[in-house]
Amino acid sequence: MKPLLLKYRRFISEAMQMVLASAALVAAFLLRFEFTLEPFYRHMLLQSLPLLLAVKFFVFRAFGLRDLAWRYLGFEDLVRIALANLAASVAATVALRLALGPAFPRSIHILDLLLCLTLMVALRGAARATLEVPKSEKPVRRILIYGAGKAGVTVLSEIRANRQLGYQVAGFLDDDPQKRNLRLNGARVVGGGAQLQAVAGKHRVEEVLIALPNAAGSEITRILELCRGAKVAAKRIPALAELIDHKVLVDQIRDVRLEDLLGRRPVRLESSLLGTRLSGRVVMVTGAGGSIGSELCRQIARHSPRALIGLDIAETALYQIDQELREQFPGVAFYPEIGNIQNRRRLDEVFRHHRPSSVFHAAAYKHVPMMEAHLFEAVENNVFGTRNVVRAALACGIEDFVLVSSDKAVRPTNVMGATKRLAELICSARGFRAVRFGNVLGSNGSVIPLFKRQIAAGGPVTVTHPDIRRFFMTIPEASELVLRASALGKGGEIFMLEMGEPVRIQDLARNLILLSGLKPDVDIKIEFSGIRPGEKLYEELNGAEDDTVPTTHSKIRVFTGAGPSNESVSRCLEELRLATDARDTAGVVLALKELAPDYNPSSFLLRRALKAQVVVA
Repeated sequence: MKPLLLKYRRFISEAMQMVLASAALVAAFLLRFEFTLEPFYRHMLLQSLPLLLAVKFFVFRAFGLRDLAWRYLGFEDLVRIALANLAASVAATVALRLALGPAFPRSIHILDLLLCLTLMVALRGAARATLEVPKSEKPVRRILIYGAGKAGVTVLSEIRANRQLGYQVAGFLDDDPQKRNLRLNGARVVGGGAQLQAVAGKHRVEEVLIALPNAAGSEITRILELCRGAKVAAKRIPALAELIDHKVLVDQIRDVRLEDLLGRRPVRLESSLLGTRLSGRVVMVTGAGGSIGSELCRQIARHSPRALIGLDIAETALYQIDQELREQFPGVAFYPEIGNIQNRRRLDEVFRHHRPSSVFHAAAYKHVPMMEAHLFEAVENNVFGTRNVVRAALACGIEDFVLVSSDKAVRPTNVMGATKRLAELICSARGFRAVRFGNVLGSNGSVIPLFKRQIAAGGPVTVTHPDIRRFFMTIPEASELVLRASALGKGGEIFMLEMGEPVRIQDLARNLILLSGLKPDVDIKIEFSGIRPGEKLYEELNGAEDDTVPTTHSKIRVFTGAGPSNESVSRCLEELRLATDARDTAGVVLALKELAPDYNPSSFLLRRALKAQVVVA
């Protein structure tokens, strides 16, 4: 039955409009003559009805009333219906005056307009109310909408239009006292955050929907704590930047995430320029199975490259991104290539076979304490592996090359940061770009998965130091920055993102405990384990001697000043190679400092170097 109705919906809609137009004209005559029609006016009604219906039929069709959806009746639809009826009445007045002369009562035209408009709106309103009756047996959850602004009112309307969600709105919460007791689309503002516990108990509320798309992280944290105190669940509408590509707001309702509480809004970058740079090109990503590398592959695939090559030594991770891309982007030719960036021969094979035109180099060892204990492996992979990729790219004539770097390359105090700084110098000396940013939420080896495991085990959550702070960004945002950098500058630049204020890791741990529905220091303890080898209290995005200037994007800056020449970098790298091959800890540390003078080795590494010297002696 339903497919049949959909097939003939236009015919049915126009037929109902003509029925209502007929009923309106008849009612107008009856009202005008107090329900007693003399033969003269009865004959006039029968004469005028066909002409009026013909006029209204064509006017209503011209205004597209037959295409209006019955389930959704918005303000613009009401305006269209009103204008169509007004135009139809004017046209009918002219037509009837020409056909029947001045004897046709003018009051009939006004009554007919008002009655026809009222009947059409009433019928559509009744149809919408009928169609919105819940059709599932999903239990109803009573909710409060926190935020009586535009987003909150939109969410209320969409919840009512999508009853299958199982939500019943008990009212609004808003901290603006001027909005207290206001009614918005029939729902009252019942209080502010301070009254949440009392209101939730009074209205049997099970969930609070935070409809504050532009709220700061501290505000979301406060609301989350209020919800925990009231023993109700919390969900939210995402930040405005996440809603650009979406039209249905209720489809975006989700649990509160950690990034919502960081107090930093994600930066959105232009997709049109990225599409121009990537569409129809052969693009290669090293470290394609990692957190950043795999996200780079996803975002590049959205821009329809001619081919996408993913290189990684981790077989399982590469297999997973291969399967994902085949499912989500079947039109993109993705070639997974197993290979180690330390193997120059393998790199040359891959580059010669695929001939990429753009390379995004994300393959690296990144875990700070582990690299501090594996000095030679870090140098061989992060430094000489990067040089191998650069040389293979140069041999193929590639000019579009971007290195994924780290804020730990700034005044490094650990092996990981020092090797990433050298990787930057290698790329810059060859005219290639590098992108520097802070920690990435949820990346492999990051602190977030560790905290989650500790919370799941009942605690304690371990933080190295009460005051340790880090910059944070999301994986998609970091990947967008890397892609955008490929379209900036002329080559050899190091780019950085303005990342706002650093976040205390202690606050990060507390927020994660809060998101888990538990109370920090009560349900889950936080313990401080001490600074690890090579770890800083505060990370930086640029050193004191570094100057930056703006780029065409307001949130991306570029470092100024010339770096070392390719000759000097190559000479120092040869010294580093000899020391690495000889497993000379002190020699490697000295070679790292020669290329990165602001490198301050950790006491752990210095003791190791001293011990090695004593053993040799």
